[in-house]
Amino acid sequence: MNKMPSVNGAESADVTAGLAEQYFQKVTGLLERIRAEEVASVDRIAALLADHIAEDRLIYVFGPGGHSNLASQEIFFRAGGLMHISALLDEGTLLSNGALRSMAIERTPGYGRIVIDDAGLGAGDILILVNAYGINSALIDAALTARERSVTTVGVSSRSHADQTSEGHPARHPSKLNLHDVVDYHIDSKVPVGDAVMEIPNVTEKTAAVSTFANAFALNWLTTATIAKLSAKGIDPPLWRSGNAPGGDEANGRFIERFKGRVRKL
Repeated sequence: MNKMPSVNGAESADVTAGLAEQYFQKVTGLLERIRAEEVASVDRIAALLADHIAEDRLIYVFGPGGHSNLASQEIFFRAGGLMHISALLDEGTLLSNGALRSMAIERTPGYGRIVIDDAGLGAGDILILVNAYGINSALIDAALTARERSVTTVGVSSRSHADQTSEGHPARHPSKLNLHDVVDYHIDSKVPVGDAVMEIPNVTEKTAAVSTFANAFALNWLTTATIAKLSAKGIDPPLWRSGNAPGGDEANGRFIERFKGRVRKL
């Protein structure tokens, strides 16, 4: 039986360090592109959100898709996050209910409509839709339904990934539309096709996904820009403090009654 050639501890550590450097460069390169190319979009959307929050209105966020759900959770009930964020944490596409089931649900036409109808969104509301690929049926139906209800929509997705995905791909909505084509505002997350970015010798598939980094950076940047615009208006918006930080429970407790009942998942 042939064995792989052995390497000593130092050589192994060098390989591991090299992988860290490669992945670090891939991730930071992606974030740098978002930072450099999406300033105008983030600034425009932050102004929209700030005006909305200044009127004490909620911002809704929905991430239909297995790992896209992480994006909606990233800015909801989060240390330093806006208390006006209300995440639509629908159980259907959560990986905790089964990964293959999640993928099947996000590809089911009509499912996104059910989620938006259930949330009761309507004219004057703002909905942020986050999905790395920007093509699946649940996502597009959510966007189309929101538009029918006169909801202002913000998309966060990869334009290039959507544009490079064939119209015949089984994940696509029957309309073949992309998220960036059907929302009012859009932030391009720049996620490359396939998401994974690292190649390992003698391994067929790429590894090391980057979409979670991209979504988290874009959304936290948007949150920060929104808070800055509120501050410029003379508004000190209610922000979550970590419950594990000194005084966290007390700081949050000042606002709980203001949002309990309004934010469904609080």
